[in-house]
Amino acid sequence: MAALVSVSLMLTVRQAGRAELWFGRLVRLAEAGRALPPASTAHARAAVRSVRWAARAVPARIACLEESTAASLLLAAGGRGNVWRHGVATDPIRLHAWICDGRGLPVEEPEHTGLYTVINTSNPSGAEPR
Repeated sequence: MAALVSVSLMLTVRQAGRAELWFGRLVRLAEAGRALPPASTAHARAAVRSVRWAARAVPARIACLEESTAASLLLAAGGRGNVWRHGVATDPIRLHAWICDGRGLPVEEPEHTGLYTVINTSNPSGAEPR
């Protein structure tokens, strides 16, 4: 149920306000828990899986940006943080968003996620969480 609330809140924030500013609103929401202690890999996996399950019940476009934002929000609601990342890969050019666990590893993502160059992150210092 908490994942469904996180997905619903993320969709509300995405739709609220000026249409051309929706990406920035989701980025700020994804950064909500960046000052919190990092989630364990198990907690991060559970959050991502829960959000993906809850998203199936919602008749709206929910892709990697929305999933990663809702998972970040779900972890923050539970008092845990993560590192949210947004990256680009080439040939062909594609964008992707994901969260990382306390060790800085992508959570519930395919191996090729490592091919993405991070262009936006909730951890601008570049240091991995403790």
